[in-house]
Amino acid sequence: MERGLLAYILIPLLTAIIIPCAARNKPRLADILANVTLLAGLANLAWLLFTPANIANSFADIPGDGFSLLMVFAVYMVALAVVFFSAFFAGPMPNRQAYYCLIMTSVAAMCGVVTTSDFFTLYIYIEVLAVTSFALITTDDTSAGLEGAIKYFLLTFPASVFIIIGLSLLLLSLGSFSFESVKIFLSSGMSGGAVLFAMGLILLGLLIKAGIVPFHTWTPDAYQGSFSPVSAYLAGIVTKVSGVYAIIRISMLMRFYEGRADALANTLMFLGMLSIVVGAVAALRQKELKRMLAFSSISQLGYIVLAAGLGTPLAVIAAIFHLFNHATFKTVLFLNSASLEYAAGTSDMEKLGGMEHAMPWTSWTSVVALLSTAGIPPLSGFWSKLLIIIALWAGGAKVYAMLALLFSIVTLAYFMVMQKKVFFGKKSEAAEAAKEVSAPMLAPVVLLSAVIVAIGLLFPYFYTYLVETIAKRMIL
Repeated sequence: MERGLLAYILIPLLTAIIIPCAARNKPRLADILANVTLLAGLANLAWLLFTPANIANSFADIPGDGFSLLMVFAVYMVALAVVFFSAFFAGPMPNRQAYYCLIMTSVAAMCGVVTTSDFFTLYIYIEVLAVTSFALITTDDTSAGLEGAIKYFLLTFPASVFIIIGLSLLLLSLGSFSFESVKIFLSSGMSGGAVLFAMGLILLGLLIKAGIVPFHTWTPDAYQGSFSPVSAYLAGIVTKVSGVYAIIRISMLMRFYEGRADALANTLMFLGMLSIVVGAVAALRQKELKRMLAFSSISQLGYIVLAAGLGTPLAVIAAIFHLFNHATFKTVLFLNSASLEYAAGTSDMEKLGGMEHAMPWTSWTSVVALLSTAGIPPLSGFWSKLLIIIALWAGGAKVYAMLALLFSIVTLAYFMVMQKKVFFGKKSEAAEAAKEVSAPMLAPVVLLSAVIVAIGLLFPYFYTYLVETIAKRMIL
């Protein structure tokens, strides 16, 4: 456990305990407590990352490792965007205190996942996150919400079983759950069939929890059926932390590029590429906006898993960079879908059209996010996808590199179709009656869109951070 980051676990947990008591008779106090907690944490994290002294010192004084700090920042950023948006989206809610209590508990759990240094603690935090996610999905008590929650539970339960069996084998083989013991054992060159099998089972569980193809069937239903801000929360950060983060961490520990676990590495790369293809093709065929975004998310997570499977230092920092970027642009797209549903009463793309006239801010922030997702320069997604493709090409995976480039074009195609159906073209009946959402609901997506542009324009700074704090200190 990174003690320097412990406060980012304990403070939201304390807020989660305070909310039911303090906000019992004043429900709106729950909004304030959650927002203030997350804003204070994010401001402190921003100071750690961007203070001139740390930059001049090549980030030598940051607490924890660079990967953990970056992920804690992403957790707080996405959670704050969702919580602030929810405060103005939700209106009167019968379970307002419970909603914010669950969000704060899940923030603490995610920070625990990304700061721990052993697999058993990682598993405990992932399970806490699974329980809070299940409860958040049921915030929408319609049949679609319940169906999504049940599918989430039934399909992610086997993942927990695989992880527990993997942990048991790891303990029997190594006598320890720590990341460091796995790294030392694999570096020793000793025969490690049992350890590799254990890590394979843990990876299988994490792939299911991340919703990677062919284990993706729960994600479209869960995202479509959830309360709309919860969909943004799940797609923006939860599935990344509960699955993809640990896959990258294991890739770093096992040093796939040195050829010690070729079977696992090749399987990860294949499943990553399969997710890119299946997610993109399925997204082309969707008529419901949140469902289309869910398949797009599966496709983008495929890029991250593909790079993690390659495992070279460049591929790993590219995967981490795309993970962070995906958290920003996917949150913008899902929050915008929530705004459309709020203003027009539907997220069926066939019933929307010409919404740009009524909702220009929602339309143009969607353009920024979709162009970044498709990898259009100079936005943030362009740089992370470029790094992934360069890493694949340099690592000898030229077919995967060309396919990754090809499906980036497919990504642009389905988002252009979405933008034309929803925002441009002839005004629909929904567009005639709709109007732009309030400024507080726009604020999170405008600020996150600014982050997408800023990361793209300040790419050298972020690349330096990734190289200095992750590649040099954790991989090489």
